[in-house]
Amino acid sequence: MKKSAKKQARSNKVVRLRMDAGFFFERAVRSLDRHNYDKALKYFRIAAEKEPDNPINLCNLAGILSEMGRFEESNEVLESILNEVDPQLHECYFYMANNAANMEDFDLAEEYLLRYLEEDPEGEFAEEANEMLQMLAYELGREPRQPNYGGKYAWMKKHEEARRHLEEGRFLQATRALEELVEQHPDFLAARNNLSLAYYYTGRLDRAFQEIQRVLEADPNNLHALCNLAVLYQHLGETAKKERLVESLKKWVPMHLEHMYKLGTTMGILGEHETAYQMFRRLLRMESQPEPSLYHYAAAAAFNTGRHAEAERHWKRAMEADPESEVPRFYLNQCRQWLTRKNGRTPVVSYHYQLPFELQFRQLAPRGLASAEHVRRNPLIRSSFFWALNHGDRETKLQVIKLFAWIADDEVEQVLRQFVMKPEEEDELKKMALLVLSHMGAEEPYRAWIGGREVEIFSSSGDPGLSAWMEQWKRVLECCLDGMRGRYDAVQIKDAQTLWAQYLAHCKADPPTVRKVEGWAAALEYVVAKMHGLALTQADAARKYRVAAATVGRHARELERVCDLFPKDADSRQTERN
Repeated sequence: MKKSAKKQARSNKVVRLRMDAGFFFERAVRSLDRHNYDKALKYFRIAAEKEPDNPINLCNLAGILSEMGRFEESNEVLESILNEVDPQLHECYFYMANNAANMEDFDLAEEYLLRYLEEDPEGEFAEEANEMLQMLAYELGREPRQPNYGGKYAWMKKHEEARRHLEEGRFLQATRALEELVEQHPDFLAARNNLSLAYYYTGRLDRAFQEIQRVLEADPNNLHALCNLAVLYQHLGETAKKERLVESLKKWVPMHLEHMYKLGTTMGILGEHETAYQMFRRLLRMESQPEPSLYHYAAAAAFNTGRHAEAERHWKRAMEADPESEVPRFYLNQCRQWLTRKNGRTPVVSYHYQLPFELQFRQLAPRGLASAEHVRRNPLIRSSFFWALNHGDRETKLQVIKLFAWIADDEVEQVLRQFVMKPEEEDELKKMALLVLSHMGAEEPYRAWIGGREVEIFSSSGDPGLSAWMEQWKRVLECCLDGMRGRYDAVQIKDAQTLWAQYLAHCKADPPTVRKVEGWAAALEYVVAKMHGLALTQADAARKYRVAAATVGRHARELERVCDLFPKDADSRQTERN
């Protein structure tokens, strides 16, 4: 009896082991990380048997077979997916083409690529598929065959153009093009994913969420949409939802480089640095000539997981691959400084292959029009400034608005028009943005959400929504431009307008008193002349506007100080005394 009772007690303590598809999937991933391909294959097979209708398990099985060189078996699995599980999983044709090419059956590989492009001309692997067609044509000794796109080619080109706008920071142009595309082709999921990104970058988070949901309704396993959703959850503070989704994403084993990049960078952004580190290590092993950005991703993940020596190695390789870039050199120097801190604390390194925003702004802010041209030419910097206006803190937004006064192009105008309509933004920031719009010469009226309601503003009418100070200070610019007319070119006139807008945006909270309009106008003309190396002294400006030279000097110093125009070296101090 006692022996039976002990046996029963032991049996009550047994915890049943979960033996579902997820269990074997996790075992397979663990074996894959340890390069134990035979075990990984065994576990992927069992996972696929447990859930025969799950295409992800079958794709993983096909992927491991391909990595082991068993290309025919891999294609058999991929064909079963298309025939029995999900005929819409068109990327299987691309995977089959790769397997056929590895078996040197180039004709068959070409057929698979053509089928893939005809079924999904804007698919995730369309660019690689077209490159493979060129390569296969060279191997076969003839001109490359073209897919039969039918009527799809026009909107393919439009989507490619929209993607280029998105990559170069022209978010509003990208948004317009992508909105037209998804209206004409509601099932075009790649366009919807890019549209969700365009909305996200311009701060329209509700619209971004809607587009992601539409993609996932059509394709619940769309990796790009799931990654975008996880980042959006983090931004919205939906911690529980984000963590559940992250746990699901961590189980993915991407088969293609693009998916690996997407998953790796997303995990890094979400703070899952160990997962990001493993993904970027795999990518470095797979890429024959890694891009400098990949070395940076791997370095950031290594540093953020405490592998500091490895991070330094990756940044050194990035410097070798991209010797003209400041990014790897900056992080390599910072890495060494951080590690010598007495408190032992190190920051989290960004995965973006660019300098931190704060450093970019410090470098650009004092350089006026030169900064504007630099931002226009550099899409990464441009997109980071648009992002900062929508997602930065108050001081960052103020700095961006000041810099936008120098850039003053159509895209900036549209971004500022959207900004002033956001109820969640501070009225004072919106008034500064309205001031910049006014001095840009943007078409009136301006619609803005001011004082808890939507108002129309005419800058010349003294509308109370914009505050009386705007009309008062406008007279200074008018006086200056009257004095400059006929003696300065269009660029110099534009600089006067921009400089004044930047100054007012900075001192809006506590504007100095205007005792005499001519004093500020003289100082403004003097500073513009100094910017362009023209022969105009403070005494000359004082005589021209009939004010005291001391007044001109005092106001000019204020303009230069606020707008960070000139270094305070001996030469500039001497100029001020002239």
